[in-house]
Amino acid sequence: MSIDVVDLREFYSRRLGIVARQMINRGIRERWPNADGQRVLGIGYPTPYLGLFREDAERCIAFMPAAQGVLKWPTGRPALASLVDEFTLPLPDAAVDRILLIHALEMSDDPAALLREVWRVLSPSGRVIAVIPNRRGVWTRTDNTPFGHGRPYSRSQITELLRQTWFTPTAWGEALFMPPYAGGWVLKSAQMWERAGAALSLPFAGVHIVEATKQVYRAIPAKHERARLIPALTKPVLVPSSTTVTRS
Repeated sequence: MSIDVVDLREFYSRRLGIVARQMINRGIRERWPNADGQRVLGIGYPTPYLGLFREDAERCIAFMPAAQGVLKWPTGRPALASLVDEFTLPLPDAAVDRILLIHALEMSDDPAALLREVWRVLSPSGRVIAVIPNRRGVWTRTDNTPFGHGRPYSRSQITELLRQTWFTPTAWGEALFMPPYAGGWVLKSAQMWERAGAALSLPFAGVHIVEATKQVYRAIPAKHERARLIPALTKPVLVPSSTTVTRS
């Protein structure tokens, strides 16, 4: 289900990708105005967005799934991006404070397993932002962007997935209300589309931007088994039969 890293890079180098990144960056910045002293991890293809935090975070790294491929990031500096098995992240428990998931959940063969691994490496007070294609959005109906690949989600499906994997959704946002076309008039009016869509709460945004927190004490279902009581005899007892015939 993954899209190749070369195709992702090409999309974000085009005008439509540049505008899409700006719109999504604004939604991420509303949730996380800064990351001072935080340990930030991006999973999927997060490098177009990690620039928001690279300068002020304690550390900022990117993990890209093996099925997708990896590109050097940042250019001209020591590499901070690595190719990983998304279900076995090379980090100890509670190692990072914030995790950004983009082009990740919808591309994963097992999104629940990925989120459980995210839960493991996230600190107890950590937060996650997931950018996920909207099932009802126009962007999922065309494959000329990465958001038209993989599995899109409705808000209820995202909520259920997060709760199954021990996260609590805390904030919701949307982005990419504009049509996914590279025409000049569409790109020039992108800000107008975003303002109108957010003000009117239109359900056709291209992506959900959901923030969630880690449930430190997750519920464990209890299983009650009814014990069968079997009487035990300490000594053998002879019970006279009612059909016993007395011989004279």
